[in-house]
Amino acid sequence: MAEQAVRNPVSYPATEWMRVLPAASRFIFRGPPAAQAAAGSAFGVALPTVACRAAAAGSRAALWLGPDEWLLLAGSDEGLAVAAALSRALGDQAHSLVDVSHRQVALELHGPHAEWLLASQCPLPLDLESFPVGMCTRTVFAKVEIVLWRTSSDTFRVEVWRSFSRYTVELLTEVAKEK
Repeated sequence: MAEQAVRNPVSYPATEWMRVLPAASRFIFRGPPAAQAAAGSAFGVALPTVACRAAAAGSRAALWLGPDEWLLLAGSDEGLAVAAALSRALGDQAHSLVDVSHRQVALELHGPHAEWLLASQCPLPLDLESFPVGMCTRTVFAKVEIVLWRTSSDTFRVEVWRSFSRYTVELLTEVAKEK
């Protein structure tokens, strides 16, 4: 596996409704059922098999992005250990594991207006009944692809590509002025 890219951390001012989450190790995992079971065991979080759901334990989370695709999240200092454990567990099984730690930035939107802020530019219904706690999906915010995960009734994790993070934060800030 290639060395992890070294990047300067992204920094945006925290607001009463948003903060940048600490750097994380991120992997896109794809594989058939046998590889899924092995990966979940090695990762320490069973990979969700229900569409658009996330599972978490400690500092690790697995987000279902497609029938055979998951975003695996871990602490920034766990990347090499995660990659090694998955490599050992998967052996010669057919799978794909790509380190995308450098690609994305995580934002946390929280508070009573978090849902409203996201709904301003996201085409999905984000009310609790339609998008319950634990649900995640790949979607868009305005013109930007994001991974959206509802972690509590009034908190969302937004994974956005680093190159689109400033646009996303600035658009959220403009929308927030309307409330």
